[in-house]
Amino acid sequence: MGLALTGATLFAPAAAEAQSPQLENTCQIAARNFLLTDHLNVGIVQSFPELKPPGVRLTYSIRPGTAKSDMSDSFECEFDKTDPPYHLTRFCVSDVCYSANDTNADRKRRFDEMSILLDRTNK
Repeated sequence: MGLALTGATLFAPAAAEAQSPQLENTCQIAARNFLLTDHLNVGIVQSFPELKPPGVRLTYSIRPGTAKSDMSDSFECEFDKTDPPYHLTRFCVSDVCYSANDTNADRKRRFDEMSILLDRTNK
């Protein structure tokens, strides 16, 4: 019985340890800026500094008091490198992604705005 409980906890997303707190923090800043909120309730956060490009994925809610298990909205960031200053290369809000080379003018503008805001916080 103890083995079954141990195995179950190994695969729980909440059990994943932070791989890159700095990248995760930068992605959370991007999410707050994009969603125009000072208070972002963050659920599960996963970072992947070993990937090319390095990235972060998180669940969130802007509603106060939302349980992590009820957070289904996601925000993802990709960066050019794992060392500061971090430059965003792409970000996604749920199923919509934004990047510098986006052919959609509105999505490209939102990406440019986010890059400018992150550059301002890195100074």
